[in-house]
Amino acid sequence: MNAVITSESRGVNRQYAIFTMGPLSFGIEVQQVQEVLRQLDITPVPLAPDVIEGLINLRGQIVTAVDMRRRLGLPRRKEGEAAMNIVVRSDDGLVSLLVDEIEDVIEVQADRFEQVPYGLPQAHAEMIDGVYKLDGRLLLVLATERVLQASVCR
Repeated sequence: MNAVITSESRGVNRQYAIFTMGPLSFGIEVQQVQEVLRQLDITPVPLAPDVIEGLINLRGQIVTAVDMRRRLGLPRRKEGEAAMNIVVRSDDGLVSLLVDEIEDVIEVQADRFEQVPYGLPQAHAEMIDGVYKLDGRLLLVLATERVLQASVCR
């Protein structure tokens, strides 16, 4: 997906790194993203919450890996299916979000932002700041800090 969505009318444009989880498309503000990586070796952590896949070594820095499939209540990946890492900056340091596929960076106009739609499952709604309507799909804006807070509490 190499589309850039812009408009010259009112509002400030925002850029989002887009990733998918099953049929859902999510966006994280590019300023929060440190880097995007293919699957890395993960060391399991005994007694960690189910959404914590383990720890990765990112050039000497230990980073917690959160499985977004489990966080969203989606079925686990099949054996041998690789996850992608989106390393994001949080208040507590770096965290890797394990996602199905990383798409692109897009730019959307701020005035196209809408509130979380009614009827979205509560588990998803608490992690979403709002949505943008794109060509044929919704872009769910991930509330990264809420995702991470909930991940370590469960």
